[in-house]
Amino acid sequence: MKLIYVFLALIYFLTPVHSDETRIKKRIDGPNSQLLGQAAGYPSCPQAVQKPECRVGSWSSAYPASYRHEVKASTHPLELTYLSDPPTIKWHQSFKEKSIDDYMNESQITALLILKNGQIVDERYQYDRQPDMPMRSFSMAKTFTSMLVGIAHEKGYIKSLDDRALDYWPDIATSAYGQTTIRHLLRMSSGVKFKELYTWTPDDDMWVWSKILYDSSNDKKPQTVIDFLNQKTTRDFEQGRRFSYASIETDVLGRVLTKATGKSLSELTQEWIWEPMGAEFSAFWQYSTTDRVEAASGGFNAALRDYGRFGLLLANDGKRDGQSIIPYEYLMEATDPEKQPQAFKPKTATPYMGYGYQIWLLPYKTRTFGLQGIHGQTIFIQPSSQIVMVQTAVYSMASGRQDNKPYQTRQAFWEGVLKSLNGKVD
Repeated sequence: MKLIYVFLALIYFLTPVHSDETRIKKRIDGPNSQLLGQAAGYPSCPQAVQKPECRVGSWSSAYPASYRHEVKASTHPLELTYLSDPPTIKWHQSFKEKSIDDYMNESQITALLILKNGQIVDERYQYDRQPDMPMRSFSMAKTFTSMLVGIAHEKGYIKSLDDRALDYWPDIATSAYGQTTIRHLLRMSSGVKFKELYTWTPDDDMWVWSKILYDSSNDKKPQTVIDFLNQKTTRDFEQGRRFSYASIETDVLGRVLTKATGKSLSELTQEWIWEPMGAEFSAFWQYSTTDRVEAASGGFNAALRDYGRFGLLLANDGKRDGQSIIPYEYLMEATDPEKQPQAFKPKTATPYMGYGYQIWLLPYKTRTFGLQGIHGQTIFIQPSSQIVMVQTAVYSMASGRQDNKPYQTRQAFWEGVLKSLNGKVD
């Protein structure tokens, strides 16, 4: 009998341990890695939007402490386990069947995560990125801001979504933005003209607005923000009539939240989302050097898996373990195409997607929605199928208006993920 125990012990100690971590696939290079700074160790620099060699490092590193507010990891993180026998992900493009390897080889993606029923199907990192690195959200941050608005409304800090912004931030009472309702700001339908071109030139209103928020000449001069907004007194169309993408409207919402609650976006994120959701890693918000308010429209930074956890939270109707974190009714209003006015439905708001409360609505019969940021940042969610896909990226161009090919590839891959995991694409 002792010989049997000895034999079994030998088998145990000589058998390789296959931990879940071994299933993470990492590589130091990736598509166009030399152009993106591999030889220099993927450096970080302030001009990353203009310098491709700085993008990987700048958009996946700890921003200087003097320009960020931390959101601490949860004291009870939600465990993410790996699916024991995941199906093979297949997708098609140009009449060819392709794999996840093909997708990674063709796309400038820094990290990819696919979840099904709360478990990891696949997790990958390129360009020497690591699981604990905080990845820049860009406009995916808008959805975080929106969900905080919904929670603030449920808690009574915001009495009605049909209140005007000036009701909570009277300093901008003369601004057309101040006279716009919170609901119309959520749908980006203030009617105030704002050209978001991503050319970072003087004719790009996003560049002009960024100068107001971050130019050193405006440091610690919050009145600069107020004065700029109060100059915006006219509209191209009546508020609420149609969708017109404008990040400035989210930044107004972020300041309305701080005024209504008396807390920073970082404090609200930690208390209302990050802690109860069960984030594994600390995150942070970048903030304006002008008025020290977080960049509600694009300044959130978090690890890949925690973006995945947020996607799961939305997929699970705003609940974790049956406990409501995001109010259900608000989440449905935000993400259900059927609950949107006609002007905001898919294929009307834009030629393809619709727009809810700071979130994109895909044109499927099955409720499917997504968070998107420039240069390829994405979280796609289909609640009924319990499928979530997250990717962070360094696409060459900011948006599909400039170069649609990588976005078409992403859409083909996402539909392949849905089909491979029994989701719905019609």
